[in-house]
This record gives sequence, C-alpha cells and structure tokens, in this order.
Amino acid sequence: MLSYAFTEEQEDLREMVREFAQAEIAPLVEEAERNEKFPVEIMPKLGELGLLGIVFPEEYGGIGADKITECIFVEEMAKVSAGITASVNAHADLAAFPIYKFGTDAQREKYLPRSIAGEIIGAYAITEPNTGSDAAGLATRAEKKDGGYVINGRKNFITNGTLCDYCLVAAYTDRSKRGEGISVFIVDRDTPGFEVTRKLEKMGHRSSDTAELVFEECEVPEEALLGGKEGAFAALMGALITGRVSHGVKSAAIAEAAFDAARQYATEREAFGRSLSKFQAISFKLSDMATRIEAAKALAYKAAWLYSTGQPCVKEASMAKYFSAEVADYVCREAVQIHGGYGYIVEYPVERYYRDAKLASITEGTSEIQQLIISKAIGL
Repeated sequence: MLSYAFTEEQEDLREMVREFAQAEIAPLVEEAERNEKFPVEIMPKLGELGLLGIVFPEEYGGIGADKITECIFVEEMAKVSAGITASVNAHADLAAFPIYKFGTDAQREKYLPRSIAGEIIGAYAITEPNTGSDAAGLATRAEKKDGGYVINGRKNFITNGTLCDYCLVAAYTDRSKRGEGISVFIVDRDTPGFEVTRKLEKMGHRSSDTAELVFEECEVPEEALLGGKEGAFAALMGALITGRVSHGVKSAAIAEAAFDAARQYATEREAFGRSLSKFQAISFKLSDMATRIEAAKALAYKAAWLYSTGQPCVKEASMAKYFSAEVADYVCREAVQIHGGYGYIVEYPVERYYRDAKLASITEGTSEIQQLIISKAIGL
C-alpha cells in the first residue's frame, strides 16, 4: 500500500538530527567554509549518537536502521551544510559501507567499529586526473609482489583525502579483463608510498576537504585486498547505488534551504510599499521552487524505500540523483535572483547554496551518466 508516513522512530531521529545540526554544525560552518577545512571534531559526536552507523548492524556499533532513516539524517544535515555532509557521506557510504558489504570478517572487525564511532575517517579513491566517468580507463595498477601488492598511480578529487585514516583504492590487477580486472584495496594512511600531494580549492563544498593522492611503490599486504579477492570492483560499483540515493536527498535539501531563505527574504523585504512576496513575479517563482522540491524529495525517498525493501532501484536511484541535481541548481539560482544584489554577497547563505548546488550534477556520476543509465533502463 502506498504510504508517505515516516515512523515515529524516524521522526524522532529527524528531530534529534535537526537539533544536533543547529547546535553543533551551524556554528562551525562559517569558519569551515572560510578555511576550507572539514571540522573533524564533529565525527566522534556523530558516532556517539549512532549517526555514522545508521544502516550498519548493531554488532559493529550501528543501529541497524534502513536507507530511509539514513536519508532523513542526510536531509537534515545538508540543510545546514552541504560540504560537511559530503565528507560525512563519503566516510559512511563510500568507505565504510563497501567494507561492510564486501570486506572479510577481519576487515570488518578492524575498520567498522572505529569508523562508526567516528574514531577514524575513511575515503574512497577511484577518480584520476585523466579518468572520471570512464572508470575502466584507470591508470593506477597493483602488481603482486612477495605475498602482497605494490600500488602505483595518482588519484584526484578525493573527498576526505587530506584527513583520512584509511582509503579504498581502485587499481588494475589484471588489465586484460578491463573493468573486471580492477580490484579495491584498503590502504592505511601511514603506509609508505601513500602521499597527499595537493589539497584542492573548490568553488563550493568548501567545508569538505578534497585532495590529490599519489601512490608510489606503495606496498600493501594481501589482507588489504577488499574481500580477499581480486576483481571486486564491478560488484562494488553496483553496491554504490546507495550513494546516488543519498545524493538525491542531499540535493533536495540544499534546494529546500535556499527556498526557505528566499521565502523569508521575500516576506521581509519591501518594495513599492509591499513585500516582495506579494508580487506575482516573485510568488510564482517561490511556488515553482516549492513544487520542484517536493517532486525531488518524493523521487529520492521512493528510491530509498525501494532500496530499503530490497527491490531493484538502479533506474530510480539515477532518476533521483539526476532530477534533484537539476532542481537544486534551478532553485538556488532563483533564490539568488530573489535576493537581488544581496544574493551575490557572501554574508547571505544563498550565495553558498548556489555554489554548493553545482557539484550535485558532477560528483559520483555526472548528470549525463545518470541519463545514460536511465535511458538503458527504459529500453533505449
């Protein structure tokens, strides 16, 4: 039966996250954005509340909830800071979750409890300077040597790259198999040959650290191979559909934050003897913005529901990520327009929302890649 109701437990979690975000995250945003540095001190606090382990089993310190519940967390966090949320998501969805899904028992025991507690931070390194959407074009390689592997390669645009304690690294172990010959390694930060060569300055999401990494004769033991076997990359990419669902909710949240700011400004700002909101040109903008946000959230939470109930959702997850990214870009642009000159000034949050929104159509599968996935799913 079709239902749009969240459970009482989910609503309680929403309220808890909202209060936490306002009390603990909001005061850090301005400095984090200005210094372009993720506030790592929030991770143990998130861990203490169980918010880094929402979808993980209790045996590892998680709370064993579903994807819908995790999306509620993402939504409330992203309304306050998209950048900080991006780093938290990269840690939970891209680093810790693959270890839970595909790791060996030893890997789970080593990394999951401390990741869920916020004691260590993870990153996931696929993208390279010359390889983005075409993951099979990776240049990084891992060669067998003396009971382990030697990794050589360069990675770019890696969220949490400057501050991670461990990193999942995609590298070719058998180039003759193309994509199926790519393996994933869990590389600890203190491994010789693992180097952060450059912190990247970005247009948006400035409170999320992004870096270029180099692996030069980086020797790792065989136990570092995710799942203890080569060629797990293809399955891993399929499992990362969870990240697209999170992105759909996150983009809708950015749009909603921009809408709320624009609505408040339009209500308070007066021109020609009445508030801006009383002008049809502005009220129609706000009506359109609100409608698109509701549609984006509905699509994203439908994908989350399908994922949570174990149903196929490749198409819906891509639709959610693609559509929400377009909505975020539109709504944030209109929010700046409603603010007029003030929308271009950094002391007003819509300027940040507009910059943050752009990444949604680029990261973790561009909008064009999502359209390609959708077109295949509908039989084109």
